Amino acid sequence: MEKVIDDLLPILDMENGCILSKQGDVTVVFQTELPEIFSLSDKDYDTLHQSFVKALKMLPAGSVFHKQDYFIDSRYRAEFGDQDTSFLSLSSERFFNERPYLAHSCYIMLTRKPKARKASSSLFSNLIRPALVPQDAMDVAVHQDFIDAADQFRRVLEDSGYVKLRQLEDHELFSYAGKAGLIERYCYLSEQQTSSMIRDIEFKDGIKIGEKYCQLYTLADAADLPGSAGAGTTYEKYSTDKTKFSIGFASTLGQLLSCNHIYNQYVFIEDSGAAIRRLESKRLRLQSLSVYARENSLALDAANEFLNEAVKEQRSPVKAHFNVLAWTDKRSELQQIKSMVSSALAQIDATVKLETTGAPQIFWAGIPGNEADFPMNETFDTFAEQASCFLNLETGYISSLSPVGIRLGDRLTGKPVHVDISDEPIRLGICTNRNKFILGPSGSGKSFFTNHMIRSYYEQGAHVVLVDVGHSYKGLCDLVEGYYFTYDEKHPIRFNPFYIEGRAKPDTEKKESIKTLLLALWKKDNEVFKRSEYVALSNALTLYYQFLQEHPRVVASFDSFYDFLRDVFVKVLQDDQVKDRDFDVSNFLYVLRPYYRGGEFDYLLNASENLDLQNQRFIVFELDAVKDHPILFPVITIIIMEVFISKMRKLKGIRKVILIEEAWKAIAKEGMAEYIRYLFKTVRKFFGEAIVVTQEVEDIISSPVVKQAIINNSDCKILLDQSKYQNKFDQIQQLLGLTEKEKALVLSVNKANDPLKKYKEVFISLGGISSKVYRTEVSPSEYLAYTTEETEKIKVGEYAKKYGSVKKGISVLASELTKGKK
Repeated sequence: MEKVIDDLLPILDMENGCILSKQGDVTVVFQTELPEIFSLSDKDYDTLHQSFVKALKMLPAGSVFHKQDYFIDSRYRAEFGDQDTSFLSLSSERFFNERPYLAHSCYIMLTRKPKARKASSSLFSNLIRPALVPQDAMDVAVHQDFIDAADQFRRVLEDSGYVKLRQLEDHELFSYAGKAGLIERYCYLSEQQTSSMIRDIEFKDGIKIGEKYCQLYTLADAADLPGSAGAGTTYEKYSTDKTKFSIGFASTLGQLLSCNHIYNQYVFIEDSGAAIRRLESKRLRLQSLSVYARENSLALDAANEFLNEAVKEQRSPVKAHFNVLAWTDKRSELQQIKSMVSSALAQIDATVKLETTGAPQIFWAGIPGNEADFPMNETFDTFAEQASCFLNLETGYISSLSPVGIRLGDRLTGKPVHVDISDEPIRLGICTNRNKFILGPSGSGKSFFTNHMIRSYYEQGAHVVLVDVGHSYKGLCDLVEGYYFTYDEKHPIRFNPFYIEGRAKPDTEKKESIKTLLLALWKKDNEVFKRSEYVALSNALTLYYQFLQEHPRVVASFDSFYDFLRDVFVKVLQDDQVKDRDFDVSNFLYVLRPYYRGGEFDYLLNASENLDLQNQRFIVFELDAVKDHPILFPVITIIIMEVFISKMRKLKGIRKVILIEEAWKAIAKEGMAEYIRYLFKTVRKFFGEAIVVTQEVEDIISSPVVKQAIINNSDCKILLDQSKYQNKFDQIQQLLGLTEKEKALVLSVNKANDPLKKYKEVFISLGGISSKVYRTEVSPSEYLAYTTEETEKIKVGEYAKKYGSVKKGISVLASELTKGKK
């Protein structure tokens, strides 16, 4: 016989953020934010567990704690609406569109039962009976005491620092047209809160809600529970011989159970004295019956142990129940779901029970606001400490709301998450600077991650300067049409430090950088310049830029400066009677003659293209061919210094990023260590960040620059696969100041990757406080833009030439690769 749900629904109304039941129960609902999975250590789990135990003790006798975790099979929805979205960002959106993941939402419901309310059982539920409202349900003082207790409960949990609770308001509990409220969402198992669909509820053959076939699995008998329980447990997939990777004890029933399900956790707060008296009576009955059956004797021993622990440890007895409500649209998948839930329970040494007879009453009691009507014959006696072990303590990875950051992947499913590792950590007080230190051996995915990070910053408006050895950023530079400075015989590296946009007068910093360059070309490393020589060069530069303004056809370059010195400035020196011992201009012109027209290095300082380095947002200096050159390399490093420091000081309110790949070793050798120290200590003051990338552990140990300047001033540490160093990782851990939790995270990288997906994992530590492992998974187009494989780079170049641009070439090649895989 069909009935209208309005006639059976136990909920009377919502008022002042509380759910009122027809039985007189009052329920406060908190939306709960839990820590992200794989981000806590075993000590963190213990702390969070103790916080839940303390919070439960805040609740008065007769209260019900109900934690309801929804895990819904969802699909990532790409955003294609923004016209400013770049080519690679659009490719990424298309690639991840419809990526499956498990969406999680968590609610904690605290219910006050009236004192005169009769306890429910499977045979005495408000699903099959009406009821009158008990008298004390209308008592204002009693109600206020409960609200105060609920607030204390919230404060205790939030003070732990791991959990955030927000009380839901009436409009979030009610359902409206096009919006499913919390109660409707549970009753109809609505996947989305923004849509509302009415479904029939059948209890005839199991539980069927509309087209959804449901199964209810319970932990309701102490005999089915594991022999021991704790706040956390070891996750073998990510553990090594050296480290144990911790997850929550009940994680296998939460985020790790990959099907549509709701995990319900109930704790019923009892009157301690009454509970002890009830258990004492039970003990006496078992004692009388123990001679007739061994089962009674064993039950007597268990009752004695329970009562002894209650008295000795001063623990308060509670009743508890846990269940998993799983569902699918296809009846044929029910057996598969049963296997998944059975496996999840087996991992915590619990015995699975598929509930049939009592399933309707248990499901009905799960309606938010109806917790007090839970059938008490489906509960077991325990303590708050043990009951709290079965609470789900984690959620999935959460995207940052910050407009700045990079797209990485959820470790379990690869669902895209937005991660801010620059601004948000500073805003939250986790970090004091934006600098980053990246360590990853060859083949670990280091170049992919750095390409991906730099591309993200560039698209968000940053000015990027890259110092590279190995052509890792050639593809990305070509794609964004940046400046790429490299050296080969046909196209030698060229600069023009004398050029100023708009022929403006040079400021002090510009003149200082040119003087530093000229002195470096003129003097040897150990040769000291005179004060008079420095003054003479300053005068020469001032007069030279005046000369350029008076002669607009003369192009600023080293050649024109050389001509000016030889033809004009020499006469000025003669007029001022400057002696050779004060400034030997003839020697100066002779030493710098190789850089002048017709000289061996006449190309170096006379570039006629790629001149506006100040306003160019993406610049790559590729130093592989010149890193050992005694003349070219010092000049190039000085120009790099001048370019970035100029950007750093002049571009107000714009993010500046300098990334130094393996070239930092060469720079440090050439007396540039002081520059690196200065950079890492100062760049944060100018809305900038310095990033150093290295691949060998020995580099860290042997270089005092890295140990003292870089590591100590880099609050963000990024490590890729370190499995080859796991036997000597203690040294790395000490040098980088990693905690034991971070060590376990680092050594878990790439331990259990999805074989059907192509990606590498990356560990990111922010100030040693927030640490996680993410996927670096990219679309085929991004892969082709980032690749360092020589054959693939050549093919990208061929397609770019064939189709007229790098973008079109990558699009066609990515399409062909995708079709080939299919």
